[in-house]
Amino acid sequence: MTLSNRPDPDIVEIDRKSVWHHLTQHKMYETKDPMVIVKGKGMIVTDITGKDYLDATSGGVWSVNIGYGRQRVADAVSEQLVKMCYFAGSAGTIPGAVFAERLLEKVPGLSRVYYSNSGSEANEKGYKMVRQLAHLETAGKKHKIVYRNRDYHGTTMGSLSSSGQEQRKAQFGPFVPGFVEMEHCLCYRCPFGKTYGECNIECARDLERVIQEEGPDTVGSVVLEPITAGGGVIVPVPEYFPIIREICDKYGVLLHLDEVVCGFGRTGTWFGYEHFDITPDIVTMAKGTASGYAALSCTVTTEDLFNRFKAAPDDNMSYFRDISTFGGCTGGPAAAIACLDIVEEEGLVKNSADMGDYLMDALHGLKDKHNRIGDVRGKGLLAGFELVTDQSTKEPVSENYVADIAGHCLQQGLMIGRTNRSLNEYNNTVCLTPALITGKSEIDDIITMIDTALSETPHR
Repeated sequence: MTLSNRPDPDIVEIDRKSVWHHLTQHKMYETKDPMVIVKGKGMIVTDITGKDYLDATSGGVWSVNIGYGRQRVADAVSEQLVKMCYFAGSAGTIPGAVFAERLLEKVPGLSRVYYSNSGSEANEKGYKMVRQLAHLETAGKKHKIVYRNRDYHGTTMGSLSSSGQEQRKAQFGPFVPGFVEMEHCLCYRCPFGKTYGECNIECARDLERVIQEEGPDTVGSVVLEPITAGGGVIVPVPEYFPIIREICDKYGVLLHLDEVVCGFGRTGTWFGYEHFDITPDIVTMAKGTASGYAALSCTVTTEDLFNRFKAAPDDNMSYFRDISTFGGCTGGPAAAIACLDIVEEEGLVKNSADMGDYLMDALHGLKDKHNRIGDVRGKGLLAGFELVTDQSTKEPVSENYVADIAGHCLQQGLMIGRTNRSLNEYNNTVCLTPALITGKSEIDDIITMIDTALSETPHR
């Protein structure tokens, strides 16, 4: 029996009995059916019961930037897979070479692309570059990696060790040594008790404190999200990253920016770090790279970093000794080329910026109406707002209440995101990341349904 004619009730039962879902306590499936998504077009997805949803999450995890149902991308992947589906990354392929060239046009100052298949893995590659260089150049001493509280970098043990979200890390320790935390940069809840405009950007200067405490000769890199995504949609102030870059240059620390969420137009620029006028040493990207149509991630570096592996004296051990099996799959870069064409031809980066402004204005309007919205944050179509018991106290609501809001929206036919068992105190942010094809009508619908949910959901 083919996939297309399998009876729907059969699929639901098979899913219940056979699939282990992500981030799910399966006890609930003893009394309810799992959601099964069967098709999507534009920004609408349809479940197996026939119910439609306006997806303001781009696939649940902020990936499907160009929207669903793009035949052009499917055709590009199909054609490539028939011609040459895979070869190990120690050799080149045509789509791998072409996409790398196209990508590097978007990231001035960077010149090398290393392929793998997920954001977690892309970040691991960056960490392994830092660790191997430490062995090649400093007998392993300059190996420590600084990460930021509330940032998230992935699910593998290395990337989880570098993530500043307590609940995501809970029960998975012990973690990889050599990762050190610095403070977050959320002005609304400043960890230094300061007010922007009257502060010395202590959140950025905290990097220097960590480097000095750990020892400058032991710190190899700092990994940061340009805009913190799942940790609460945190946009640094304009001065933040220039200070970070200055500190990195002062101590010979590589600046690694995790663009897994922010990349490919999500924030209204091709990459999130463009908002801050800096050049990083390492940039990692995944979700929007192939827009969910294929698995692909990239670790992109400067030529200087690349050449440091060539300059090391021991030719038998000095090259970057890493491999990613499915980094050699050609379907990923073939999909990415087609997605890049769509983003360019349809002006989706500009649309993200324009519709992002429209969305932020609408969210501020909701804040004026609802006392339980404490802060509105975002860039482009990466937006969020904190729910509080009262704007004057800023006390965060319970995670259960935010789940109720998301559930109310789902009943109306709207999918929204939220901080989900990530932070000990602040799982109170609603996250909105609609596809870059979003128009004003979709944003109006999103705002209307959130407004209804806030009005009708009792506090608990």
